[in-house]
Amino acid sequence: MAEWFASGRLIDLVLALVAVEAVLLLAWRRRAGHGPAPASLVANLASGACLMLALRAALTGADWRWLALALVGSLIAHLADLGLRLGAAPPTPAAGPPSRPSRPLP
Repeated sequence: MAEWFASGRLIDLVLALVAVEAVLLLAWRRRAGHGPAPASLVANLASGACLMLALRAALTGADWRWLALALVGSLIAHLADLGLRLGAAPPTPAAGPPSRPSRPLP
């Protein structure tokens, strides 16, 4: 089992499962007509996949530039996901004075 970690094969397996998850969720959305928004889903999974690539680079002793590139990729995907989620959020009502009843209460 230690060889699976040291060689990065375990991370490869997890990345393959993430790819299968993305395909299944996108197919489910297409068939059912609802589910996670494709752009947000891809950005979210890409962020996690980049973090796993950074872990793989660290475990296998890859050059630090690969690790940094994976982390920057994760940041970009994360910011894209946040932008998509915040852009899709319904606007919150502005805080103002409390409304007064139209007629006095007894």
